[in-house]
Amino acid sequence: MKIENLTALEKVELAQKIWDSVAANQGAIELTKEQTTLLNERLNAFEDDQDFGSSWSDVKRRITG
Repeated sequence: MKIENLTALEKVELAQKIWDSVAANQGAIELTKEQTTLLNERLNAFEDDQDFGSSWSDVKRRITG
């Protein structure tokens, strides 16, 4: 099967199947030590000050202009 020969719908369906298989095996994906450290730092910062960061409306405005 060549991806170039698939229709747009077939590509979306294939991507969904791939994503579903990844999601089903989440435990198989391990974070690096650096990723774990960064996530823990961000979680701790949030728990210390739940106003830390940006509101959804601010983030959305930055993304959409």
